[in-house]
Amino acid sequence: MNPRSTATAHVDTFARDRLPPPDQWPDLRFDLPELRYPDRLNAAAELLEGGAGRPVFRTPSGDVWSYGELRARVDRLAHLLTRDLGVVPGNRVLLRGPTTPWLAACWLAVLKAGAIAVTVLAQQRPSELSRMCEIARVRHALCDIRCVDDLAEAGVPGLRITTYGGDGPDDLLRRPAPSTPYPAVDTAADDVALIAFTSGTTGRPKGCAHLHRDVLAIADTFSRHVLRPRADDLFAGSPPLGFTFGLGGLVIFPMRAGACSLLLERAGPRELLPAIAEHRVSVLFTAPTAYRAMLAAPGTYDLSSLRRCVSAGENLPAATWRAWYERTGLRLINGIGATELLHIFVSAADEQIRPGTTGVPVPGWQAEVQDAHGRPVPDGEPGLLAVRGPVGCRYLDDPRQREYVRGGWNITGDLYVRDPDGWFRYVARADDMIVSAGYNIAGPEVEEALLRHPDVVEAAVVGRPDARRGQVVVAFAVLKEGAERDAEALRAFVRAELAPYKCPREIVFRTALPRTATGKLQRFRLPGDGYAESSAREDAGSPTGRETGGDRQ
Repeated sequence: MNPRSTATAHVDTFARDRLPPPDQWPDLRFDLPELRYPDRLNAAAELLEGGAGRPVFRTPSGDVWSYGELRARVDRLAHLLTRDLGVVPGNRVLLRGPTTPWLAACWLAVLKAGAIAVTVLAQQRPSELSRMCEIARVRHALCDIRCVDDLAEAGVPGLRITTYGGDGPDDLLRRPAPSTPYPAVDTAADDVALIAFTSGTTGRPKGCAHLHRDVLAIADTFSRHVLRPRADDLFAGSPPLGFTFGLGGLVIFPMRAGACSLLLERAGPRELLPAIAEHRVSVLFTAPTAYRAMLAAPGTYDLSSLRRCVSAGENLPAATWRAWYERTGLRLINGIGATELLHIFVSAADEQIRPGTTGVPVPGWQAEVQDAHGRPVPDGEPGLLAVRGPVGCRYLDDPRQREYVRGGWNITGDLYVRDPDGWFRYVARADDMIVSAGYNIAGPEVEEALLRHPDVVEAAVVGRPDARRGQVVVAFAVLKEGAERDAEALRAFVRAELAPYKCPREIVFRTALPRTATGKLQRFRLPGDGYAESSAREDAGSPTGRETGGDRQ
C-alpha cells in the first residue's frame, strides 16, 4: 500500500509534510480482513459507536458516563475547539491532565475535529513540555486546571492554553456551546491522528506519528485476537493516557468492544487492589512490578472479578507469572509493544501462554530475530527483534528513522531468541547487555534469579565499567520489610541458580527502584558508571535519566 495514497482532510499539513519519505517507511501488512479499512476514516467517530445507554467510563467517586453522554460531550468540545479556539484540521493539540473521563473526551474531540492529539504526562516538567511543543509545533493546549502551572512555565511561544475543570468563565467546560451533533471531519485513513513522544531527558525526544487507521488496527489485532474483550467487561489499569499502553488499554480497546473503563487518577498497586474489589474490574492493564507489589500487599482483597490481566512495560519474570497464577488462578497475558508501533505485537493468551516467554506474533503481525545486518539468525540464537504489521514507526522529521526501520522491518532494540517452535523469548535490551570478561550476560536473567529468593521484592541489574573485565555485574535489590540485608547470602543464592560468571560482583540494597509512571524499570538511572560503594549499604542516589533507543510497553 502506498503510505500516502488518499487526499488529506488536513488544512494544516505540518505533520503530514514531516512524515518520513516513503522509502524510509516499514513494510505495512494488512493481511486480516478486518484491517482493510476504507480510504476515509475518522477513528473517534468509529470508537463512539457504542450503544447510547451503555456505560463507557466510570470513576472511583461513582460517576458513570454512558456512550450517549460521551458523544454529546465530545461533540460539544469539538464545537468549542473549532468555533471558539480556532482549531483547524491538522493542528496539533496538546492534552495534559490526570486520567479522567474529561481527558479521554478531549482526546476524542481532537480526533473528531480532524486535529492531532499530543497527549503528555501530568508529571512531565517544563523543559520536556517545551521540547515536545517545539518538535510538534503545538499552538493549542487543553489542560486540567490542576496541571497548568508547569505548562505555563514552559513558555512555549504562541501556545494558547485552555484549562478545564476550573471555576473561571473561560474554562473549557463552562463555555456555552451548541448542543447539536458535531459531524466528524472526513479524515483520510492515513491522516495523522496522534503524535506520541518517546521518553528522553538528555537527547531529543522522538515524536511518533500514528494514523487514524492505526488507532483501530491495534484494537483489531491484539485486543480482538489475544485479549478478546466482551461488552460487559470493566477495564482498569495503571498506565496514564500519555502512554500508548494506557491509551490502548483504557480507551481504545474497551470502546472498540463497546465495554467500559474505570479511570483512576491514582493507580498504583495500593489503589488498584481496592478498586478491583469494589468496582468488580474484569480486565487489568499494568506492569510486572505492580503485579509483584499487589502480591506482596498486606490485607485481603476480592480479585474474583478479574478474568484478563495484561502485563507489559518490561520483561515479565516467570516467577511473577507463577506467583500470580497461584494466587488468582489467572494466566497473565505477557506482551511486548512500543510507542513506535502504538501497542502490543508479540503476545499469547490462555493455554498458549508459556511462562518465561513473551509469546508469538499477534495475528496481523510478523516477527523474526535478525543479526546486525538484517539477516535472520537460527532459532535458539539471540538477535534483534524485528517486526512488521499494520502499524509502523514514523518519526516526525527525525533522522533516527533510518535506525529504527531497516529493510522494511521495525527494529525494536530488544534482544530475543526464537525457540524452534516459534515462541519468542526476551533476553535483554540491546543496549543493556553486560559484557564481562568476554561473557555476554543478560541483566533480566540475573534479575529473575534474584526474584526467586523469598526475601527479594524488586531487583535491577546493571553493568559497571571495570578495567580488567570490561564490565562487572552490579545488582540493586529491594527486600521485604524486616528481611536481613545479607549481600553474601544473596550472592550465594544466585550462584546456586546461575553460572558463576553471571553472579553479581556487588549487591546494593534499596528501599525502591526508579520507575516510569507505567512501572517500567529505569535501569539507566541506577549508578553503574564509576560506582564503588559498599555492597551492603543503602544507596539513595538517583541521577537523571538518559535517552534509550525506544519506549517499551
